[in-house]
Amino acid sequence: MDNFLAARSQMALSLGFHIIYACIGMVMPFFMAVSHYKWLRTNDEGYKNLTKAWSKGVAIFFATGAVSGTMLSFELGLLWPSFMEHAGPIFGMPFSLEGTAFFIEAIALGFFLYGWDRFNKWFHWFTGVVVGISGLASGILVVSANAWMNSPAGFDFVNGEYINIDPIKAMFNKAWFSQSLHMTLAAFAATGFAVAGVHAAMILQNKNVLFHSRAFKIAGFFGAVAAILQPLSGDISAKDVAERQPAKLAAMEAHYHTTRKAPLLIGGIPDPEKKEVSYAIELPGMLSFLAHGDINAEVKGLDQIPVEEHPPVPIVHYAFQVMVGIGVFLMALSITFFIALRKKQLLQRRWLLVLFAIAIPLGFIAVEAGWTVTEVGRQPWIIHGIMRTADAVTPMPGIAWSFYLFTLIYISLTVVVIFLLNRQIKMVPVLYDKSDK
Repeated sequence: MDNFLAARSQMALSLGFHIIYACIGMVMPFFMAVSHYKWLRTNDEGYKNLTKAWSKGVAIFFATGAVSGTMLSFELGLLWPSFMEHAGPIFGMPFSLEGTAFFIEAIALGFFLYGWDRFNKWFHWFTGVVVGISGLASGILVVSANAWMNSPAGFDFVNGEYINIDPIKAMFNKAWFSQSLHMTLAAFAATGFAVAGVHAAMILQNKNVLFHSRAFKIAGFFGAVAAILQPLSGDISAKDVAERQPAKLAAMEAHYHTTRKAPLLIGGIPDPEKKEVSYAIELPGMLSFLAHGDINAEVKGLDQIPVEEHPPVPIVHYAFQVMVGIGVFLMALSITFFIALRKKQLLQRRWLLVLFAIAIPLGFIAVEAGWTVTEVGRQPWIIHGIMRTADAVTPMPGIAWSFYLFTLIYISLTVVVIFLLNRQIKMVPVLYDKSDK
């Protein structure tokens, strides 16, 4: 394995693990805050127990997210020194602010975990809300930095020099809103369905049914709302990518030839050599409509982009199809969930709980697929249109060994997290209702 492949593999591995920890860490505090609020309003001890149980999960993912995030920070400098030398002064502001948000989150989480029966009850609840808000801000700021790599702004690039640097303009680049919105909704959908699915599985086993039913409804509500809104953010993102990164859009849809009334492909196997796609279902004009709001609009294909600037089409296309396919399934399940809320007896139906249990990993698979589209679809650029990824990699030898070491660390960290979560689930308080008896 050469240095370039090893460096990219290590970064992909780190991001792949961190994004799961980060999503759960930034979303679960909101579940915790809702159950805490319900306890304060109803004085029902069941909600207090649920809040305490979820708070331990928040603490676990805060710790693992902090570890994996710190490792990523070091990797940026160690693996991509040329990139950081030039990009650091430009997009360093969101990273600095993210550090501030992280410290606020840490302080608020400490207050919340150790504040039971020590603070005013509403102040204690407020500290939990701050954990969620600061975690969410942290995630948005990091995505803003990534968006800058897709839509560089806040500087002039003249004769190989980065001049007239404006960090504010860099942070609020053209891609920051669409990427932040899409990632935030994805985090809520993935975490909501994963948490709801875990509690649905426990209900299916007839364990602590009242406790898990309450948790299922709260997490399911968040996940369902996010999944229903996600296609709207996807539409915003598609139009944004069509304008700024036509090569990425072409790779997502395996759109090899520039054409008007371009069809949207469902499935299909791209052939980069023949520049065609087999076995795809075509929806005429829909790609033109999604990209430009006009069914007859021209959509730029890969034939108008230099070959050396083509992303790896099959990887991007398959990842995009996986993301969209799972998104459609979760949206349909969300609509079913809201119908079930109106007809409460449906929430006890085994088939619905089974579907939620099946959905436990799906949201995170979609998140991973979406980040694959974002990162691989930008290739060969690390800063779109400015710096190639190959020109940013470190000349230091032995990166392959670093990749193997980090793989071992992340696998070990994941095993520890699974062990802690499994133990936590088994230790939930036993709340007896009629169905338990």
